[in-house]
Amino acid sequence: MEKNLHLNRLPSRPPLPARGIQSGSKMRMGPGRKRDFSPVPWSQYFENMEDVEVENETSTDTFRIYSSGSEGPVLLLLHGGGHSALSWAVFSAVIFNWIKCRVVAVDLRAHGDTTVNNSEDLSAETMSKDIGKVIEVLYGENPPPIMLIGHSMGGAIAVHTAAANLVPSLLGICVIDVVEGTAMDALNSMQNFLRSRPKTFKSLENAIEWSVKSGQIRNLESARVSMGGQVKKCEDPVSNPGISKTIIEEEEEEEEEEEAEGEGGEHGNEGESNNKRKKEDDLEVKECPYTWRIELAKTEKYWDGWFRGLSSLFLSCSVPKLLLLAGVDRLDKDLTIGQMQGKFQMQVLPQCGHAVHEDAPEKVAEALATFMVRHKFTETKGGFQCMFPAC
Repeated sequence: MEKNLHLNRLPSRPPLPARGIQSGSKMRMGPGRKRDFSPVPWSQYFENMEDVEVENETSTDTFRIYSSGSEGPVLLLLHGGGHSALSWAVFSAVIFNWIKCRVVAVDLRAHGDTTVNNSEDLSAETMSKDIGKVIEVLYGENPPPIMLIGHSMGGAIAVHTAAANLVPSLLGICVIDVVEGTAMDALNSMQNFLRSRPKTFKSLENAIEWSVKSGQIRNLESARVSMGGQVKKCEDPVSNPGISKTIIEEEEEEEEEEEAEGEGGEHGNEGESNNKRKKEDDLEVKECPYTWRIELAKTEKYWDGWFRGLSSLFLSCSVPKLLLLAGVDRLDKDLTIGQMQGKFQMQVLPQCGHAVHEDAPEKVAEALATFMVRHKFTETKGGFQCMFPAC
């Protein structure tokens, strides 16, 4: 099978100072100051952007990757469903300054700017093979040591990839906030969650604002760089009543309604009528500037295959394993027993949402850097201090 590598590189950014990023912060603003929801480019966090072309028997698939570094073990980063490689941006910049490594974040098939011939095939088997092919194109027959790191769906794909022995130089696995038991339980309510999201956004800024204020991403800095990988400009603008107003606009409308109701009498009725007309006018919006890059609801038939049997598959991997969770309640029976038997290392990062690596990138970077140094996979740099003296 012939495989080619096409590079589309932009100029490198200068390295960020160690611990110099406002990553874990929610960026609190003073009274009267508005938060900045403008997008931030990938080049502030990664050195290179590349398109990896994998030629199959009947088609060519192109995988977008973002990377930094040219020495040390590779941290291969796999994002969650609906997200993109850019969800790893802030984390990547932090850990790159703490340990000797190469970071490589991949847009998985049907996500981000990756384009594949069959974007509807999101089976665990196909996505795992994708990772093996990308590694082969990037590094040939003798790849450097590789640490697979995945969040949610990406964590499941990392485990399937490792279990299928598709990474010959695998050092270890890090799985972030995905456990078979809780994942399977959550599938029943997933469609309701997806239906509750806005279908469209007036602008990328509006999408960033929604992601932060809805709690999908609790870290503004990460949202400003990663939401561009979740949404795209609409190809065919149409009349769409689902377009999202900013949360601020919704609050202002509620205040106007309350004021109108308070006036009473004819004036109150007139205000209510005006507000009603305003809302009706909003339904006639004839633009759809931004929408989701992937319709996750249509991937439902693959969800079971991502997560069923994941705990035993994870435990069966012979390499060192790290599990990072947003809450200890996420552990299922198999993992609880495995953790008691010392089959993997676990760390709980409280006060985080599901997107742990976005909400608290410095904490995730610290846990992973400590894990890698402890196992002698790499060395520290930039004055990073391990969490354990034994490092």
